[in-house]
Amino acid sequence: MNRGAISELFERRFNQIPEIIVRAPGRINLIGEHTDYNNGFVLPAAIGQSVWVAVSRNKGSDHHFYAENYDAWFKTGELTPVTDTGLRWANYPLGALDELRNEGYETGGLNMVIGGDVPPGAGLSSSAALISAVIVAVDGLIGAGLSRPHMARLAQGAENNFVGMQCGIMDMFASLLGKRDHVLRLDCRNLDYVYSPFPDDEYRLLLLDSGVKHQLVDSEYNTRRKECEAGVEILRRYHPETGSLRDVTPEMVRAHAGAMPENVYKRCLFVTGENNRVQAVCEALENGNMDLVGELMYQSHDGLRDLYEVCVEETNFLTASMRGIATGARQMGGGFGGCTINLVKKSVPEEAIQGVASAYFERFGIKMRVLPVEISEGAHIL
Repeated sequence: MNRGAISELFERRFNQIPEIIVRAPGRINLIGEHTDYNNGFVLPAAIGQSVWVAVSRNKGSDHHFYAENYDAWFKTGELTPVTDTGLRWANYPLGALDELRNEGYETGGLNMVIGGDVPPGAGLSSSAALISAVIVAVDGLIGAGLSRPHMARLAQGAENNFVGMQCGIMDMFASLLGKRDHVLRLDCRNLDYVYSPFPDDEYRLLLLDSGVKHQLVDSEYNTRRKECEAGVEILRRYHPETGSLRDVTPEMVRAHAGAMPENVYKRCLFVTGENNRVQAVCEALENGNMDLVGELMYQSHDGLRDLYEVCVEETNFLTASMRGIATGARQMGGGFGGCTINLVKKSVPEEAIQGVASAYFERFGIKMRVLPVEISEGAHIL
């Protein structure tokens, strides 16, 4: 997908030239898992794989959407939003427009074409990219002048309030504020952010898609949130100033281990340690210490496996198989399947990666997808 392709598609579908074209990237998260909803730190980056949106106003009040990847149409009034239908994809742009409308920004009727190359099911946040693209497009159409952090809050609101996904703000923030050749350390408590350089002259990032996604992910995600909240309540007895696990250190968790159920203790120990790892990775990147970055990634996976208990046999196998090949590797995302993210020297031969793919197929009978990602700019109008 590129500017010319989506413009031509828009003209074919609507017999008019789009007023605005926006590219909004998917994202990876180098480190900082399950810290966002605990008001902690995350380290995402925007990537080259993106969602593209072409938009023009029409003369009516209805919205007309066409999704190239589904070869599907949606017109407002055809179905009730926020329901799990074959056209669920339409809830994302509708949610973005709903959040804008709630803040007093009216667009009138819109014609929209949606395309892109973010692989489905890989955990690269195509939904956040789509919502972000729509908000950037509407901002450009009506000249609202919204700041990017404000856009990120609106995009999160669209997922939380309209789509019904109680996600954090990381995905939207990365899509909207990504910077080429840099990762973005986001403080999820106050949305402060800083960039750290990524040395793409010597290293590359590879996603290894396990090809599995267990149904446990939604229910266990909610359970993990409750366990973290339970830990905060216990720690608050000893440290009344505790507002979230962001205010807690691993040493504090260990000091009160006897007051916590084992599962709560383990969850709190992981999150507090992960917050420390994010900040340590940023310092290591600034110092060019990529071996330390990689070791911290492996530590993150070990914690996800042993303390947060969201790994599966397949992602454990991939991470273990990459030791000695990748400088660092870990499971990425909510857990129970999905991709591992791998920090790999460019000098590593492709045969080594294919060897892991062959061993994975022999063990699980699944063809592992290799998804190279490059760190790119955030959402922008073309």
